[in-house]
Amino acid sequence: MKKKSLQLEQFVPYKLSIASNVVSDLIASSYQQKFHLSIPEWRLIAVLGERGQATQQQLCAITLMDKVTVSRAARTLHKRKLISKKPNLDDKRSQYLFLDLKGRSLYKQVSPQAIQLEAALLSNFKKNEIQHFLKMLNRLIDLSARV
Repeated sequence: MKKKSLQLEQFVPYKLSIASNVVSDLIASSYQQKFHLSIPEWRLIAVLGERGQATQQQLCAITLMDKVTVSRAARTLHKRKLISKKPNLDDKRSQYLFLDLKGRSLYKQVSPQAIQLEAALLSNFKKNEIQHFLKMLNRLIDLSARV
């Protein structure tokens, strides 16, 4: 049996990485220009906007960003008075982060922009193609956790 040689252009992890980078760059430039947010900052805004509150450890788990990235983004958002902190009564070593009034207002602006950007990215795909793609991505994420 002939060994398969690596062809980077057809290597799925490489293609996923390239797609992720291209889309992230598009989002980053859009959110940086309009809202002065980095990707990690907008991810925290989005998660807190959806969930209400979370600890930094929970944010790491939800976003799959490392502790340093989450901490840096949270610190910046706190300095900009977009998020506030309150004690975690169950764990004195951590605090809950949540959007304050200014942060909720920003989330209400960012959220529709994110939906519009997604719609533009997916505009050339049929609904069933998008559903199938999401299903495959979710399977790939689940399987990657087991490898």
